[in-house]
Amino acid sequence: MSSTLSPKSSNEKTILEDHGSSMENKKKFWRNCFLVGLTISLALVFPEKFTQLNEFINSPSVDMPQVVETKEEVQKKTKQSPNRNMLPTHYDMVNASDDDKWIYYDLSRGSAVDIMDPSSLEWDLAFRRSQIITNGGATNHFGKAGLNDMGEVPFDEVTEVPADNYIADIATKTETENPVLLKWFKYNFLTHKLTAKKNIYALKTADNKYAKVQFISFNCDDEETGCIRFQYAYQDNGANNFLKVKHLQETPIGQKEES
Repeated sequence: MSSTLSPKSSNEKTILEDHGSSMENKKKFWRNCFLVGLTISLALVFPEKFTQLNEFINSPSVDMPQVVETKEEVQKKTKQSPNRNMLPTHYDMVNASDDDKWIYYDLSRGSAVDIMDPSSLEWDLAFRRSQIITNGGATNHFGKAGLNDMGEVPFDEVTEVPADNYIADIATKTETENPVLLKWFKYNFLTHKLTAKKNIYALKTADNKYAKVQFISFNCDDEETGCIRFQYAYQDNGANNFLKVKHLQETPIGQKEES
């Protein structure tokens, strides 16, 4: 035996549903009004904090990339070192957006290189997304590469780097990593945003040469993420300074030169 609602019962149900929907809309309206009022009040009472919050939310992101300068634009804006004897600064960008592929980079050639055998000494750094490893330590026992974090100092003021005390790659459960570059960026856990630190990293290359490296951003020209931009100076003569010419020591005062 089937039961049906009378027209009166059906109308009452409809009225109750409409009333419930209307009440819910009113709650949403007043809740939104409250949030807007709260936001305005905070902005008026704590303007500096509000500005900081706005900058915090709009910082560069892995998920919401920022518009960054191209390599040519960076070169135009960057001032050359006042010391004319300093080696030139090179700028480059490596597309490391592939989650499953390492991109190998050779500082001596100033470019990414195709490497079939990672035990080769034909590369110095390798990139995969935000991960960076070196050609040494647990990654390659034949390589001599390692890193030294020199802190946040002006790039052009670094005229030489340490001759030793470089940290090599270490092994983890699944792969290798370099402890120095685990945090070459700042990661915002609230907005999932990433920005490169201004630290300078001294690098000993796979064949015992020296370089200084600074990472600039994690963004590609098309505003996608996964491209690591960096600048570096490379010394190919084995010295741990970045001078074009090795200066001769002056003869100490009071000491005569041998004829």
